[in-house]
Amino acid sequence: AQELSQRGFRVGLLDADIHGPSVPALFHFDNTKIYADQNNQLIPLEKNNLKIMSFGFLLGDAPAVMRGPILTRYVQQLLFNTAWGELDYLFIDMPPGTGDIQLTITQSVRLNGAVIVTTPQTLSLIDVARGILMFEPVNVPILGVIENMSYFICDQCQKKHFLFGSQGTQSLKERFGIELLAELPLLPEFILKVDQCRDNIYIKQAVDKVVMALGKSSILQRQAPDIKFNEKEVILSWADGTIWKIKNRDLRLSCRCALCVNEMTGEKTLREKDIPSDIAAKEIIPLGNYALGITWSDGHSSGIYPYESIKKSLTV
Repeated sequence: AQELSQRGFRVGLLDADIHGPSVPALFHFDNTKIYADQNNQLIPLEKNNLKIMSFGFLLGDAPAVMRGPILTRYVQQLLFNTAWGELDYLFIDMPPGTGDIQLTITQSVRLNGAVIVTTPQTLSLIDVARGILMFEPVNVPILGVIENMSYFICDQCQKKHFLFGSQGTQSLKERFGIELLAELPLLPEFILKVDQCRDNIYIKQAVDKVVMALGKSSILQRQAPDIKFNEKEVILSWADGTIWKIKNRDLRLSCRCALCVNEMTGEKTLREKDIPSDIAAKEIIPLGNYALGITWSDGHSSGIYPYESIKKSLTV
């Protein structure tokens, strides 16, 4: 958000993490007071031409102890009762997970897209899958993934060292079928205040990729096949008349989620003998124009099946 504001765009940043707002600390706002205008709307704080609003400005250091309905009201107040003015972009920093806050925002406004930020490790990638499965049914396009803490460059040998294995980039593409926008390394300046970490080449490149993905998403007509499934196979019928038929068990065995593939080595951990011969899909969700999300009869539901991978499993 700050990178775009430095480029002259009108940008707003909403910190929607009610339980752990980080924006006040990142931008070095201490003991800040929030005021309302003549229309009783909250006036966002400004720093480096960036308009900022956070629940942390209202709460201070007090703990946020509240349940779903109250959370919903606070999020909507910050979103709709802030005097943002004319903006080119409004970024919403959401908390991890798929809870009330994410659902409230996706149901309250039409989002142009979501960027998934994750570290390339097992638990994080499971959350990524859940996030994608949450955003897609509410028609929020997934613009891509930013891989945080991807690697570090040794100041002695100048080589890249991958903390979570070197297969992160490829595995994200294989598992989720969505574009990897950026790999952010571990750098000392990333632990500084936001205004102390400016003109960073990695951030600039990530912003460029996000903006390009947003533009591509806005003009791309999202095409998904007609989906049918039965006790034997999954059938995809495309607009050009092409029909794909994939046996249920073959498709289940092709899963590359973190529960089926070793995160560090890329080795397949799913054993064929553990998959029932009569396994079948219970629910299939089309994920934009790139993949399917499937809930299987064995209870497995964290797998995402890119169309590129499905094509390799086609039956004659």
